[in-house]
Parts: sequence; C-alpha cells; structure tokens
Amino acid sequence: MSRSTEGFGALARVLHWLMAAMVLAMLFIGVGMVTTVSGRYEWLVGIHKPLGIAILLLVLLRLGNRLRQPAPALPADMPGWQKLAAKGSHILLYVLMAVMPLLGWAMLSAGGYPIVLYGPIHLPPIAPHDAPLYALLHGAHVVLAYLLFATFLAHLGAALVHALIRRDGVFASMAPWPQRQVVPAPITPVGTSRQARAR
Repeated sequence: MSRSTEGFGALARVLHWLMAAMVLAMLFIGVGMVTTVSGRYEWLVGIHKPLGIAILLLVLLRLGNRLRQPAPALPADMPGWQKLAAKGSHILLYVLMAVMPLLGWAMLSAGGYPIVLYGPIHLPPIAPHDAPLYALLHGAHVVLAYLLFATFLAHLGAALVHALIRRDGVFASMAPWPQRQVVPAPITPVGTSRQARAR
C-alpha cells in the first residue's frame, strides 16, 4: 500500500474542505426549499443563490490550482479499475459543481426571476425568458442534484475506505490536518542493554 509522502498543498486542502461543507449545505438547503411551505422558503432561496455562485467561483479557482499543482500519484497497488473510478468520480464532481450553479442561473433567467446575490447586487440573465425552457432546466437541475448527492456519498465512502481500511495515505494527503512523519524507533538487539550495563 505504498504512496508518495507528498500530499496536497495548503490551498488545495482549504478549498477541498470548504467546498465539501458548502456543497453539503447546498444540497440540504435545496431539499429544504422543495419541502417547505413556510416563510423560511424565501430565506433559503436567499442563501441558495449566492452560495451557488460562490461554489462556481471556487470551482474555477480549484481547477486553476489543480492545473498548477497536480494531485499526488495514487498507490501503486491500487487496481486499475479503482484508479479509473477515482479519476472519473473526481471529474464528475468538478463538472457537476460547475454545471449546477450555471444551470440554476439559467433556470432563474428562463423563469424571469431576479438573480439577487446580496442587496442591490444582481446577476444578468443568461437565458431567454421562456416557460417551457424554465420547466426543462428545473427538471435537469433536480436530476443533477440527485446525481451530485450520490457522487458526493460515493466520494465520502471511498475516502473512509482509504482512511480506515487501506490506510494507504490517500486520505492523509487531503486531510485538513498536516501530515506527521512517523520515524520508527531504532531496533535494539536483545541483550544489548545488559551487555552495556555489564561494561
């Protein structure tokens, strides 16, 4: 279970865990929006819109950082299909995290809703005002939200496998805490201490 001791940089770790918290919050806010009929709906929408745009901007920043500093190599003993699944799931996560905010933005534009970030700050529409297009984009937004949630859970499950079962350094390379280098204690042959005392 060998792996390079080089981990992700500090910026990559901060972006990873910040975005993990934001995406998880976004998913639960979305569930709350479609299930509530109380006055909290407007409050949830007011959080959902700017949070989505913030995730979009952080995805772009994270992609730029990943191009500048590639990810450490996966363990050499990992089966090929697992390496392929890991890379594929990461690509899917990046795509979904970028597409979901854009899809929501286009959906609101098609519905004629204002895209309010904060106070007087509005985003321009990126799709024509069209009711059938709004319905289509809304359905796609819901379907991709379920796909994002499933991919998020798969990513979490894989991280736990690496952390608790394989213990191959994959989780440690992105852990929020810095890696500690464990230096093994020197092995003293049996009887050496007694010989030293006898001298």
